[in-house]
Amino acid sequence: MPASVSERLTAVKARIARACQAAGRSPDEVTLVAVTKYATVEQVDALLASGHRDLGESRVQQLETRAQQWAQYSNIRWHMIGHLQRNKAKAALQVAHLIHSVDTLRLAEELQELAVPTDRDVPILLEVNCSLEPQKQGVAYGAALHLSEQIGSMSCLRLAGLMTMAPLTEDTAVIRQSFSRLRELFQELRQRGIGGADLRHLSMGMTHDFELAIAEGATMVRIGSALFGAEAS
Repeated sequence: MPASVSERLTAVKARIARACQAAGRSPDEVTLVAVTKYATVEQVDALLASGHRDLGESRVQQLETRAQQWAQYSNIRWHMIGHLQRNKAKAALQVAHLIHSVDTLRLAEELQELAVPTDRDVPILLEVNCSLEPQKQGVAYGAALHLSEQIGSMSCLRLAGLMTMAPLTEDTAVIRQSFSRLRELFQELRQRGIGGADLRHLSMGMTHDFELAIAEGATMVRIGSALFGAEAS
């Protein structure tokens, strides 16, 4: 029989714990964001029954739908992990606990403008293209420091950290280099005081590479297929 969601969750947490031990870190430092994009209703029910509360979606409409489906759980932390268009920013703000994918000044300004009337603090992550692939989303690596400074000056946005996606390759050295670039940028931001105490997170690593991400300092890993099956991401 295929493993249940509960069994898969236990197995993923064990892998996280082993990766943390190898890196000299505590598993408590790493948040598992369960990516529910391809999960069935029954699978999400099983995940929530296991006590897990950090869930991620890559599309705003799906994020809204999922949040409505499980509105009885007031303590779910919904993560917006996919590309966010400016015209979807308002909807994302209403649902997301954390937006991982801010990658332009115009999007940051849109979020700021929407948040000002409510005087709300909006935690966001800056998505950075650390793989240097032209087709990838994210601010160019060389422009990330300047954009971080601009976001840091906005009254309602809280730069909580950085996010990246490694290239799809079997070459672990190439994957790890992407994660290392993000960690180095994170350290530079800290040295410059950008983000202040809010700057705490590195969102990097998915099913096929999260152990490498943890070795490079990931505090959030985004896992789909290891929890819900081969089609999840």
